[in-house]
Amino acid sequence: MRAVVTRVQNARVEIGGRVNGAIGRGFLVLLGVGPDDTEAQAVRLADKVCGLRVFEDENEKMNLNLAAVGGALLVVSQFTLYADTKSRRPGFSGAARPETAVPLYEKFMAECAGRGFQVERGEFGADMQVFSQNDGPVTILFDTDQM
Repeated sequence: MRAVVTRVQNARVEIGGRVNGAIGRGFLVLLGVGPDDTEAQAVRLADKVCGLRVFEDENEKMNLNLAAVGGALLVVSQFTLYADTKSRRPGFSGAARPETAVPLYEKFMAECAGRGFQVERGEFGADMQVFSQNDGPVTILFDTDQM
C-alpha cells in the first residue's frame, strides 16, 4: 500500500458538487492499493499514520500525533499512486483491481476509526474534487513495501 499523508488545517472531498467528506485539523490521506497488498499491511499502515508525530508541541517541535491534537482523517482512494511513469502517458496496471483494493481501503479506514479517530472518505472509483488547506506544508510518503 502507498499513502501520501498531508497535514491539513482542513480538507474536503466533493462528488458531483456535493461534499462527501470533510475534516478540520488532521490528515488528508491519499491511499493506493497494490495487487499483492494484505490486511496486515493495512493494519500496519493505519498504525503508522495514526501515530505519526508531525504536529507542533509548545516548543514548536514536531512532536505530537493526531490524537494529541484531536485530529481527524480524510481518506481518498488514489490508484494513480501505482502509476508506471516510464513513458509520458502513465499506465496503471500496477494498481490493485477493485475486488482487492476496496476491502483494503475499507480495512485501513476501519482500523483508523477503531483507534478512536473521526474518519471521512471519498468514494472509491468516483470522479472527485479534493480540496485542502495544507499546514506547513508537511507531506509524508508511506510505502508498506519499505516499512
